[in-house]
Amino acid sequence: MTPSRYDIGLARLAEIDGAAGENVIAALADVAPDLGRYVIEFGFGDIYSRPGLDLKSRELATIAALTALGHAQPQLAVHLHAALNVGCTRNEIIEVIIQMALYAGFPAALNAMFTVKAVFNEVADA
Repeated sequence: MTPSRYDIGLARLAEIDGAAGENVIAALADVAPDLGRYVIEFGFGDIYSRPGLDLKSRELATIAALTALGHAQPQLAVHLHAALNVGCTRNEIIEVIIQMALYAGFPAALNAMFTVKAVFNEVADA
């Protein structure tokens, strides 16, 4: 039997985010379970499971995009954990955010860097 988009997405979510990703989906269960299903099926079943980029590259691109948005710190924190989980180095993450200062502006890069600092401290304390 071929696995469903949901099954593929759930496995990829666990591989990338572990419990943090599952917690996001669980938090949606009582208010918007369909949104959680869309994140799993489309985001992780379709997009994150595509060939062409490895998970490190996908997470660095995601960090760049969330940094450029400038207002997605909770989602950025989840993806910073994910990036570390799939093998990105702290230096790679920092360099991507510094690069975003050029394109997204210093306020967006500063907001992201303060989120990085919090996540790095959290990981060090764990």
